[in-house]
Amino acid sequence: MKKTIACAAALLFATDVARAALPVGARAPDFRVEGALAGKDFRFSLADALKKGPVVLYFYPKSFTSVCTEEAHLFAEATDEFAALGARVIGLSGDDIATQRKFSSSECRDKFAVGADADLKVAKAYDASFGGVFAARISYVVAPDGNILSATSSGQAEPHIRRALETLRAWRAAQKS
Repeated sequence: MKKTIACAAALLFATDVARAALPVGARAPDFRVEGALAGKDFRFSLADALKKGPVVLYFYPKSFTSVCTEEAHLFAEATDEFAALGARVIGLSGDDIATQRKFSSSECRDKFAVGADADLKVAKAYDASFGGVFAARISYVVAPDGNILSATSSGQAEPHIRRALETLRAWRAAQKS
């Protein structure tokens, strides 16, 4: 049953996976970044977060720009759904921590964390860097075992939230069977 759901999920996301650099099933690179949640600083560790459940990791080009702001609002609105599925959300961009403090409060509405990847080291590890200048709009759902469950590459905000939730629902159903 788990294999069937995994295959169905892979087919469902095949179009986007082809555009995202890290494929479904690949090992997610571990990382640590300075982050902000509700305007307060903290250190985010992927390995530590995965001990508590799946992680939705999304890369976005620039805080306070139109689509990035829309995406943050949509993730904030869906925070309770992600939490009910046992998942945490973190967004990463090349912005500095001072910008991320403000963005985490105003645009993320104090609901989820954003991290500062000013040198784009993490974005490059995930092949989510657009020419090494800024982060590309790519999102991943990472299972607690560290493997990528889905990858979405879209210039629009909504597909990232929708596909992450679909992936987590399928993952959760597979865990129950």
